[in-house]
Amino acid sequence: MVAWGQHKGGRVVLDQQERLVTLEAFRACVAQPRRWIGGFDLPFGLPRALVESLGWPTVWRECIAHYASLDRSEIRARFAAFCDARPVGGKFAHRATDIPAGSSPSMKWVNPPVAYMLHAGVPCLLQAGVYLPGVMERPPVKTQPPQRIALESYPGLLAREIQGRRSYKSDDRAKQTPERLIARKDLVTALEFGQTQLGLHLKLTHAQRDAMVQDASGDLLDAALCLLQAAWAEQQHRGGHPLYGLPPNLDPLEGWIVSA
Repeated sequence: MVAWGQHKGGRVVLDQQERLVTLEAFRACVAQPRRWIGGFDLPFGLPRALVESLGWPTVWRECIAHYASLDRSEIRARFAAFCDARPVGGKFAHRATDIPAGSSPSMKWVNPPVAYMLHAGVPCLLQAGVYLPGVMERPPVKTQPPQRIALESYPGLLAREIQGRRSYKSDDRAKQTPERLIARKDLVTALEFGQTQLGLHLKLTHAQRDAMVQDASGDLLDAALCLLQAAWAEQQHRGGHPLYGLPPNLDPLEGWIVSA
């Protein structure tokens, strides 16, 4: 799900939302010759402890190239062996950003399978010539600024800031309860009033608001949350931040979740 919008003086206006049903559609979307800053709900890097343990390249671009060359069964086998060799309670390696963001380890292959999301999504961004601040080297000052900028987003970071661990979505129809419907209503209202650390107001039409509340999967709402994080990053860059709000001392192998 893609949310397209514009940042205008502290308000983020949602223009449209677009559902992409294939990886090819995603690849074509990010390759469009239009200017954007995007927040993507997938990890951009793997934990350094995992990469070093497996003996993989520790330079981000080389690591991603190696990772992309593996198939999912091999990834699962290597990651499972890594976990099996570690003590109970510390099976997965974490990135530094996972702690402040409250995100799942990027090496998880189930619930949610973010390792496969990285494996599928990041190569598409690289093939499209998109710039990923924090993990890619900065363009020389004399060159034209990048036209397409991708940042790692995590909608759960903003959602939890507003309503804690209260669940607002499920792909399981049996779990699409009235309580989750009310949680989505409350979350959308909070976004419209700018009640997050980002200080941005989400501007919706009545139809957009109704669709977002009624979408029990949470896809429409999650895309809007990523849109707000991208708008915040754009605001930081406009204010002179060279890394779009990412910390200057981040590990370029692991990456960082915007606004964490």
